Amino acid sequence: MRSARRLLLVAASGLALSVGAFSLPAPVLAMAFAPAAVQAETQVPPSDPWAQAASDIPADPAVRYGLLPNGMRYALLKNATPPGQASFRLRIDAGSLMERDDQQGLAHFMEHMAFNGTKDIPENEMLRILERLGLAFGADTNAFTSFDQTAYMLELPNTQDETVDTSLYVMRQMMGDALMAAEAIDAERGVIVGEERTRDTPQFRVLKTQLGLLAPGQRLSQRLPIGDLEVIRTAPRDRFVDFYDAYYRPSRATFIAVGDFDVDAMEAKIRGVFGDWTPKAADGPEPDLGQVAQREPQTSIIVAPGVQSSIQINWIKAPDLDPDTAAERAEATRRNLGLAVLNRRLGELARADNPPFLGANAGYQGLFDTLDAGVLAVAFTPGEWKRALETVEQEARRLSQYGVTEAELQREITEYRTGLQNAVATAATRSTPALAGALLNAVNADSVFSTPQDSLARFEATVADLTPEQVNAAVRPVFEGQGPLVLFTSPVPVEGGEAAVTAALEASRQVAVTAPAAQAELKWPYSDFGPAAVPEARVEVADLGATLVRFPNGTLLNIKKTDFRDDQILISASTGIGSLGMPTDRFSPLSAANTVLNSGGLGKLTVDEINRVLAGHVFTTSISQGVDSYNLGGATRPEDLALTMQILTAYLTDPGLRPAPLQQAKAAYPQSLEQRASTPGGALGLKAGELLASGDKRAGTPTNDEFQSVEIETLREEIKAALAQGPIEITVVGDVDVDAVIAAVGSTFAALPPRGPAPTPTAESAQRRFPDPTATPIRLTHTGQATQALGVVAWPTTDQIGDRTTSRQLGVLQAVLQLRLNEEIREKQAIAYSPSASGTTSDTFAGYGYMVVAAETPPESLTKLFEAVDLIVADLRDNPVGDDELNRARRPAVERLRRSMADNGYWLGQLSEAQSNPASLDQTRNNIAVLEAVTAADLQRLAQQYLKPETAWRAEVVSDKPAQ
Repeated sequence: MRSARRLLLVAASGLALSVGAFSLPAPVLAMAFAPAAVQAETQVPPSDPWAQAASDIPADPAVRYGLLPNGMRYALLKNATPPGQASFRLRIDAGSLMERDDQQGLAHFMEHMAFNGTKDIPENEMLRILERLGLAFGADTNAFTSFDQTAYMLELPNTQDETVDTSLYVMRQMMGDALMAAEAIDAERGVIVGEERTRDTPQFRVLKTQLGLLAPGQRLSQRLPIGDLEVIRTAPRDRFVDFYDAYYRPSRATFIAVGDFDVDAMEAKIRGVFGDWTPKAADGPEPDLGQVAQREPQTSIIVAPGVQSSIQINWIKAPDLDPDTAAERAEATRRNLGLAVLNRRLGELARADNPPFLGANAGYQGLFDTLDAGVLAVAFTPGEWKRALETVEQEARRLSQYGVTEAELQREITEYRTGLQNAVATAATRSTPALAGALLNAVNADSVFSTPQDSLARFEATVADLTPEQVNAAVRPVFEGQGPLVLFTSPVPVEGGEAAVTAALEASRQVAVTAPAAQAELKWPYSDFGPAAVPEARVEVADLGATLVRFPNGTLLNIKKTDFRDDQILISASTGIGSLGMPTDRFSPLSAANTVLNSGGLGKLTVDEINRVLAGHVFTTSISQGVDSYNLGGATRPEDLALTMQILTAYLTDPGLRPAPLQQAKAAYPQSLEQRASTPGGALGLKAGELLASGDKRAGTPTNDEFQSVEIETLREEIKAALAQGPIEITVVGDVDVDAVIAAVGSTFAALPPRGPAPTPTAESAQRRFPDPTATPIRLTHTGQATQALGVVAWPTTDQIGDRTTSRQLGVLQAVLQLRLNEEIREKQAIAYSPSASGTTSDTFAGYGYMVVAAETPPESLTKLFEAVDLIVADLRDNPVGDDELNRARRPAVERLRRSMADNGYWLGQLSEAQSNPASLDQTRNNIAVLEAVTAADLQRLAQQYLKPETAWRAEVVSDKPAQ
């Protein structure tokens, strides 16, 4: 069926070209099309164009599906999580696959041009209109172009008539009345070229190689959405008009609205706004995607510095284009259960001592109606490819030959069922953006948007009498088909080349495999931490809806009951002093703490044993070292709250700290450094923390030699000592019973012996200093393309200890700075595709904070970039911002904060120091008021105080390769 269109990638992350980001969900293809006829046509929409018309699966009855006379579809769903807000998606059924040879890249370019002026909205005014309503560019106003669709996305901060009507008006203008003025196209060419330059990474080059291997001669391998630079630089306006008129038409459009609105009223608005949209030309042709050819085994190797050493084995076949039906879903369930067993086996191998690989997984994906692929992927340490290849090949063949065991199958059924049951329990409070995204995906995949209850019922029917033999029959075809086609990525040449890899795979296939060994029964050993404690104090904070509890052993507990999300409980706990306990002038083994804290499991159970013994329960947990504490985090549901508290307490008192995770991290670390060093942003990230902290080693990235020097015995001793000191403060937010939370903490954290005070950091470790200004930029290098560079300017600001007012005001100044960067550096000068303004104000180090501007650009444009930034900042110092610009910066920040206040995660952070730092409660109370009170005079004062040329620190990151 067409419900899975993504490619499982090993070394290349998924991508789709976007106004705000580059995220290309999968690949492309080439075939010349004749230009569309330039006459209007009469639309004759089908009577029922939705996927459920061809399926025996009922659609979610809460969704109202509609069809306008002009052929445009719409799907509306009322949802009040978060309250008072809405998500709009407008999908055009066309992407890069629809481009002619001379239009390569114009689907994505057209997405940009839709924002650049329409019949009734001047160029550069569209984003300003939305910003005035509280929609921030990128966060709330965005779009993406893929191979088979282009989608426009708005996150509305409220559903008042002004906001809804204006947003609909803007989208209608974009769809039917884009101007595509020749001068605007010319101005945008540099932005697109800059995006291509920024995204020309080793991983992207792997993706192109991968598509050439899987789909040679098919359109998919010849139409990446970024397109052809020659076309982007030279295509005349008429080619844009041809594509726009042929594919931006009501019969190819689907409007999705999810949110807290009256469905009848929203439907009337949509019909009123889009009802007069008529096509300007004949419908564009559907592309010929080509046929999957007969293939012999083949290996393709790509060697590029900065890529992960990996092997992907593919078996391809013709795409399954059957409708989305109950039978198709049942078969997919059986196949997925088998793959889950295999992936669990592979995961356990990766986490064992002396593992054969860093990570591996198997999957089955449909790819844009072009082909289906069974995929077996493995990542490994350079030079150790043969053992990795043999292990994954033989493990997959072990599954095919001997199948799954009854115990393994029942475990995966339990996990699968638990996830579906949790989806049912939380269905009434699913988030609006997530539902809008799910509806968009369903439309793109021609699949039925069904209810969680229906999915659970179908699953139960599928597994009622399910046998291992049925699962085995469903999973075996994953590793059958044309091929195998092997993609080998490596940062260094592979001895023997393709022939050696092909020979090694064939030799492995001749090795006999044995049935998997049975696993021992396990019990959960962390249920008793001593006599349960009762609170010695309990205070209600009525205006914030919080309950503050103190236990005799010093444990502090902050609770907030909410109704934001059914069955969701979030937990955080902190103790100790984190990296404040580390030296500032030298590398500390504790820099590797986060590497082993989670992956090491518990003293009595490995991570895999924990997952096995607790199968069927809903929980996630984590433990990590923070700047000034060690932090435990968890998410669960009410019925698993007590268990989750036991898990977190066990991680605090008996962390596993096994050598295997450290060994695995050491093996992966050199490649990680090389990958990050292969792009300007990654190379900056390796150095920026320490540089912006004046050499504080705690903020730096360890060198490979430093990381390899860590010994597990030393690390184990230091972590256990760090976790054993200091009181514990726990915060629990969500769908809770307050008394149940108190009881759960009373029998776990509060049952522990008193822990005493936290260590006192040294005077040196309690400080952090911004670096001295630089007369000329510090020069760093990356190992990527010579055409890629990055410029950075940073200024010291201040902290937010005790008072967040200045921090909030600086956030608005940062937003104004971002608006100026977009308008001047991205749009006017086209120096950089995605210039960014960001900042931090420390809640640990007095006086420490900074604001930073960064932009990737050609190396020859670095001087222009620095000059442009200086002029922008000088104007902010010399002149107050106008009321309109202030509103366009401030209102999205206010609306973003309002939206956050209807989320459990926000309150988890706001209440995390409710007792150890009571003043933080007042800061929470006035968060919105502070933002709303920011004035132009405040921003000018802050710019004069902090964004001073004499305090600026500058850096540039250029390639270590000579320019061509």
